[in-house]
Amino acid sequence: MSAPLLQTRRLGVSFGGVHAVREVDFDLAEGELRCLIGPNGAGKSTFFKMLSGQQLPDRGEVFFRGRRISGLAAHQIARLGIGIKTQVPSVFDGLDVLQNLHLAALRAQPSERAARAEAHAVLERVGLAGRGDARVGELAHGQRQWVELGMILASRPALVLLDEPAAGMTHHEVRKTAELIREINRASTVVVVEHDMAFIRMIAGRVTVFNRGEVLAEGSFDDVVSDPRVRDAYLGNKPIHSSNQETDHA
Repeated sequence: MSAPLLQTRRLGVSFGGVHAVREVDFDLAEGELRCLIGPNGAGKSTFFKMLSGQQLPDRGEVFFRGRRISGLAAHQIARLGIGIKTQVPSVFDGLDVLQNLHLAALRAQPSERAARAEAHAVLERVGLAGRGDARVGELAHGQRQWVELGMILASRPALVLLDEPAAGMTHHEVRKTAELIREINRASTVVVVEHDMAFIRMIAGRVTVFNRGEVLAEGSFDDVVSDPRVRDAYLGNKPIHSSNQETDHA
């Protein structure tokens, strides 16, 4: 069996004596699409931030391709081949769509010509072929999110970390975003933090459920939503098709 692409061992952090994440062991295989879910305050967003370098752990370690990365800054982690998308799009609002994609493609392509070709190809794949010369800052929310997902596609990272990529989107935009994430997963391993269970069902990867800073359950979508512990901690009496867009403060 091949070694995991990403691992955490006894990873944790506390704030003012409160354990936001408690010594979590986590293994992510190459090519996987993993979703992290849980109630508000469960620790999933804090866990995500420790993977991406946005939050330093108090204890434990993170390994990427066998290399210890816990303690590295976010930009150092990104340079190792980890693409990060937070809830607020990280795009260049003053540039047009094609320029944003071109800058991202330059990280992965051997030449300027190849980067331009990749940018045009990605423009088609994200469904913005007619908006290549549009300034990103003037686009609708969902389109700005797609530009950032396109930038991730163009830069071809080994691992993609996505924090609530469907937040604030219309139903049509959510479906399009699910398609883009599946497209990204063809070439990259993906971790998605989300609240929207209908969206999780669309992308249907392996699911890890956090509760009170710990991993409560792990398995397929159907496995976790039928788990009584998950229903008690997260779903309650809500149908699994419901959408929950609250903000996770942990």
